[in-house]
Amino acid sequence: MIATTVAAVRTVAAVSFIALYVLVFAPPGLIWAAITGRPDLLYWLAFGGVRGGLWLAGIGHAAEGHQHVDGSRPTVYCVNHASNVEPPIAYRYLYPVFPHLVAIYKKELRALPLLPRVWDAAGFVPIDRTNRMQSDRAIQNAAAQVRERRKSFLVFPEGTRSKTGELLPFKKGAFILAIQAQAPIVPVAIIGGRAAMKKGSRLIWPVRVRVCFGEPIPSTGYTVDQRDALIEVVRARMIALLES
Repeated sequence: MIATTVAAVRTVAAVSFIALYVLVFAPPGLIWAAITGRPDLLYWLAFGGVRGGLWLAGIGHAAEGHQHVDGSRPTVYCVNHASNVEPPIAYRYLYPVFPHLVAIYKKELRALPLLPRVWDAAGFVPIDRTNRMQSDRAIQNAAAQVRERRKSFLVFPEGTRSKTGELLPFKKGAFILAIQAQAPIVPVAIIGGRAAMKKGSRLIWPVRVRVCFGEPIPSTGYTVDQRDALIEVVRARMIALLES
């Protein structure tokens, strides 16, 4: 009972903080981006919000293999997805890539207030998984961003949260993106996220999470027709990291 009360209080504090933080800091960040054409301030404002929210929720975290996060080269970072805490934790550790980090996210999230405008300013890519043509076009545009603007991408290849914590089958879009851009893939395993917030739960439980970055996996030499072979390599590496 006490643990549940603590989790509830921390959850309310974290959610309230994030809502207020977005309301206060998103407008000036968007104005700065509109005036200067540079979204860099938005990235660091978001970084501050993520750190504050995780701290209030009681989510401790530590990274292994963080040297594989390289801001000097375009890279696709593939992260497992078992709860709502993986996206902010992954963002927290990808700061060396700012402001060249772009996320692929589900189009349904555009219903959130204010945040979609921030994502648009940063060039984030919404995917409508019910519309194959839109998804293919979005992946092609993302690959062009990697090649032409030297952007890196944060993706969750399972496409949705796993109820059990085990890896779901991977969607192919992220791997087509990597192959078309000839960008390396860094597998990322976030261990303990499901204990913090299971799918369907409204509470965030204070836990300690490990973030394991694997060695980059080259996509050079693969063709789009060979994407399944690349998926198998990345998936096996992510499973090994999750079991480490």
